[in-house]
Amino acid sequence: MTSAYADAPNPDKVALLRTGAHVRRRLAADPRVHRIQTDLAEIWALADFLNAEECAALIAMIDRTAEPSKVLDHGTKEIWRTSSSGNVDRYDPFVHMLESRIDKLLGIPHRYGETMQGQRYLVGQEFKYHLDLFWTKSDYWKEETKRGGQRSITAMAYLNDVEEGGDTAFTNIGISVPPQRGTLLVWNNSQPDGSPNENTMHAGTPVIKGTKYVITKWYRTRKWG
Repeated sequence: MTSAYADAPNPDKVALLRTGAHVRRRLAADPRVHRIQTDLAEIWALADFLNAEECAALIAMIDRTAEPSKVLDHGTKEIWRTSSSGNVDRYDPFVHMLESRIDKLLGIPHRYGETMQGQRYLVGQEFKYHLDLFWTKSDYWKEETKRGGQRSITAMAYLNDVEEGGDTAFTNIGISVPPQRGTLLVWNNSQPDGSPNENTMHAGTPVIKGTKYVITKWYRTRKWG
């Protein structure tokens, strides 16, 4: 059976192929980066990407600006995301420094990256299974194609250890990554040929004890914004 994503147009396929190949080579050559063992998706991890002071500063930024997180409309009425999101100032020198560090790690031009977004999860809060890819048959795609096109790479960093729960679970693969302060997760939202990889389906599992803070940066196939 053809999935909704596989059956949708993929106008950015060549750009996704090229970006994926570039990031793959870049991270494979970096001895600090660990490739998570699965043939179903390209997922990498880098411990201690952020230090304790940087994590604390980002947590404070998130707490100052946090408001209920939003999701793109896929037609469901079920509550899918119960976290809070804290938008950071793209022009803040500290934020720019951290974003540039992620850009350099991946080798992706800064202009292709969305502004880093912080998320806060209290006890019981979660983000149910979802893809970071845009569905190109949706109404919102008309705007997103003007704002930089498809999302190619996701980079997400944990800002604190969580007493219990709050894993990032790749639900189609059966891999779950627990929060560890300073660790950066990176994944390619496409397959090596540039087609959508629905095995990047993931969820932020409910926090059972404590509070979870993360930052996420998504990269587009063209200049964002």
